[in-house]
Amino acid sequence: MIRVGVDIGGTFTDLIVFDEGSGRLESLKVLTTPREPWVGVIRALEEASVDIEGVDVVIHATTLGTNMFLGQEGLEPPSAVLITNRGFRDVLEIGRQNRPELYNLYFTRPKPLVPRDRRLVVKGRIDARGNVVEDIDRGEVARLAKEWCGRADVFIVSMLNSHINPVHEDEIGSIITRECPGAIVVEGARIDPQEKEYERTSTAVVNGLLKPILSKYLKRLKSDLEGRGFKGILLLMQSSGGVSTVDYAVERPAAFIESGPAAGAIAVSYYATMQGVGRAIGFDMGGTTAKASSIIDGEPLVVREYEVGAKVHMGRPLRGSGYPVRYPYIDLVEVSAGGGTIAWVDPGGAVRVGPVSAGADPGPACYGLGGDKPTLTDANLVLGRLPEALAWGRIKLYRDLAVRALASIADKAGLEVDEAAWAVIRIANTVMGKALRLVTVERGYDPREFTLYAFGGAGPLHAAEIGEELSVSRVVIPPYPGVFSSLGLLVADYRHDYYRSIMRSAYDPETQDAVEEAFKGLEEEAIKTLRSEGFSDENIRLVRTLDMRYRGQAYDLSIPYRGSVEGSARSFEEVHEGRYGHRLPGEDVVVVNVRLSAVGVTSKPRLPRGEVVEGRAEPRGYRRVYFKGGWLETPIYWRGDLRPGASGNGPAVVESPDSTIVVPPGYRFRVEGDYSVVMERW
Repeated sequence: MIRVGVDIGGTFTDLIVFDEGSGRLESLKVLTTPREPWVGVIRALEEASVDIEGVDVVIHATTLGTNMFLGQEGLEPPSAVLITNRGFRDVLEIGRQNRPELYNLYFTRPKPLVPRDRRLVVKGRIDARGNVVEDIDRGEVARLAKEWCGRADVFIVSMLNSHINPVHEDEIGSIITRECPGAIVVEGARIDPQEKEYERTSTAVVNGLLKPILSKYLKRLKSDLEGRGFKGILLLMQSSGGVSTVDYAVERPAAFIESGPAAGAIAVSYYATMQGVGRAIGFDMGGTTAKASSIIDGEPLVVREYEVGAKVHMGRPLRGSGYPVRYPYIDLVEVSAGGGTIAWVDPGGAVRVGPVSAGADPGPACYGLGGDKPTLTDANLVLGRLPEALAWGRIKLYRDLAVRALASIADKAGLEVDEAAWAVIRIANTVMGKALRLVTVERGYDPREFTLYAFGGAGPLHAAEIGEELSVSRVVIPPYPGVFSSLGLLVADYRHDYYRSIMRSAYDPETQDAVEEAFKGLEEEAIKTLRSEGFSDENIRLVRTLDMRYRGQAYDLSIPYRGSVEGSARSFEEVHEGRYGHRLPGEDVVVVNVRLSAVGVTSKPRLPRGEVVEGRAEPRGYRRVYFKGGWLETPIYWRGDLRPGASGNGPAVVESPDSTIVVPPGYRFRVEGDYSVVMERW
């Protein structure tokens, strides 16, 4: 079987090919084509000389959803209408009273994704227990369906208490489908069967707006692949770190908004497990952004809700500035500090970095593609940290263009060009160090207990210096770091998440049976889905959890369920005390949702290993490289020459086709049996 992983980033499209028969791995980077992202995928396959007819599986990660909400050209959202109960027309406008900028008197809430004149109301009401209090007016629904048929691309239906009883949403959906054949209909209870009408409606709206866009994109990509002879399966990475089929993706597109960054975290968890590392930080620095994640005991931290299109301050998303989406996604922190991030000087004469990026078009000044703004890549080139070409020689770097670009900020800041370049590096490292703190210190973990896994085209350039700021003493650069997220696609399992709202006291004698019945229904659905995707029962893993809270609380905690609701309630109180510092003895504990994660375990690539023979690494040459203390004559190594057991001391630079490793003074490096390069302070 031949499997291909493709990750479309803001600057580069990364590809990795794995032949299970021979164990061969081949990787490649090409510039992303932002306006037609599928073109970059096809170009990468062609440049890698892949026989598309012989490919069995293509696994794909994309930031298409994020780009739409950021307003990328060519990704305008479709027109949609929202149908809801009378009296709830403005639920999107009201939302929650979170203020991301507490002291900003001029702050305005994000513009609703569906304008008010497209938010329609109908008669009908279901109470909080799921009882029908007022029937819907079927004639009114039919009239609205006829009126908007042809004027709206998507009909979104979100009714009050539909998570308890979806009968009204089902009726409305059936009427729309009858009166407007071919219309896209999204029902809130089918997408997000949980309490809180604002979050449920927002999740449904985001799904509705993304559905035709993702459907069109996948149809075009699949058509182009099949036109070149592809007969295999096309899969997509979810934000939760699992892969799924195209059909599942089209039905729940909001579950794929952060699919690209999730792939990198999955690759880190895979390597950390293989190497016996219990606590790991994933640091992914590409051409546009840098991302950080935490992996504990082989599993990335996962959250159940996030805000797409939210404003971000120093890696921290500002709640209330975006659009809530309730799907599990890997807990990632993203900052604007990629190789293409632009440096500038503020009116006070201080050097700043980001948030604007040169992207793939025109790219950093040193690419020679028309860009003239100084970027992190330009700074690294001027300081001798980069070779004369990137991406297997496809992108030639011009040092004179980088010097010219950096001179523009050196003059304004009163610095020499090399001083300005070093200032850019230091500021970017500080920003990225903040991201690493957010996924460790602010999550209650000590970064000194972690191993830092650095990847992405630019990650190994900065990893050791960033790790030093956090007192992380061990840094691992895995094989294929420049396309490591694509490798994560190849090791990811299938995953589907199911949940059902029950809202019952944990101490009610009938709750145990209600929970078991709910899990039974979810498990039947999950097993049926995974079997249809080709998994046998021995490769299906089901994980049960309960969302629980004290009665009267607005937020809940996820607690593992091992067959006893009361046992889970005791665990909840222990977790609550550990998280918040107290428990409430005698207070009722409520089971809000039953939650099931269904995993289809895939076969994993057999990654190459070599015999470890201790010895000193031999450099190919020397050049002057700028470090914290100034310019140093530095040995330059070629990673392909380094066999397991080879070692050396910093300062050093290790070059490879897809990434460059900088080993600062005070560090030593060693190649492990799996060809990872490990840097440690000494």
